[in-house]
Amino acid sequence: MTNYHYSKENYREPPIADADEDHISLSFPIEGGDFTHAGYGSSEIKRTLKKLAADPKIVRRIAIAAYEAEINVVAHAYKGRISAVISSDAIRVFIEDQGPGIPDIEQAMQPGFSTASPKVREMGFGAGLGLPNIRDNVDFLHIESEVSIGTILQFCILFRNE
Repeated sequence: MTNYHYSKENYREPPIADADEDHISLSFPIEGGDFTHAGYGSSEIKRTLKKLAADPKIVRRIAIAAYEAEINVVAHAYKGRISAVISSDAIRVFIEDQGPGIPDIEQAMQPGFSTASPKVREMGFGAGLGLPNIRDNVDFLHIESEVSIGTILQFCILFRNE
């Protein structure tokens, strides 16, 4: 299993919301290869944040990161799930998939590196910017991947004045 961890300088990730704390949990299945419904989960997360009157800059950042993560599952895995926990201090997003895994996460984090199939590239995806875009839009990112098993991606954006 390979791991990758990123944290913006001077930021500490708050603990996940306690069970008795007010928070909103969302979860949506992702079907590998289903580009027709790709982006549904990330759109619902974005819609929920807008209803909560979240800062538009945070909504934009989470929409970009969640969409990129969801598209990665659709493009590379067999199936997966995108889940979010929205609390008073942050939003945490979890993406878990069953698929080929990422053999070299450090390499996959390099802009332009892609293992997308020709079919995926023909549809306009697979430019190798998904993981770098996620990293650039979040405060914390953690990736675990095991070849032939799948990948778990977790990221967090803090609710603070942008």
